Amino acid sequence: MELLLMKHIHFFTEDLVFQLSNPDLTLRWLSQILADHATEVENLNFIFCPDGYLLEVNQTYLNHDFYTDIITFDYREEAKKPLESDIFISIDRVKDNAQKMAISFDRELHRVIAHGILHLLGWNDKTPEEQQLMREKEEACLSLHPNYH
Repeated sequence: MELLLMKHIHFFTEDLVFQLSNPDLTLRWLSQILADHATEVENLNFIFCPDGYLLEVNQTYLNHDFYTDIITFDYREEAKKPLESDIFISIDRVKDNAQKMAISFDRELHRVIAHGILHLLGWNDKTPEEQQLMREKEEACLSLHPNYH
């Protein structure tokens, strides 16, 4: 199942030059998370972009006028269907957050990537309780990554 999932996960950039440090490892990690949750993927796009680009997406599609590190668009008509999503990630926010938390850029980027996946799997982070559970789920996802054992 993991190899099949990898064919449906894609990485793109908008308005910046950026490359994942190890795209194949990230694909295998994401595939493991999704396989562990028995989740099929139709099309999962990660779009890495700068703050300004994501702010415009936030304003245009969500009527929010603030910077954010991630916006996840779930295009499925039913939650049980295979994942079909665009996940926009601000590289500027990830860099700033990593610096503020004194952690590596890659660890923060992978946490944010996991965050987007968790939203697609049905986890929310509106209340303090949900936020705490989301952090625990993010850490569980990170523990599956070979770099963070």
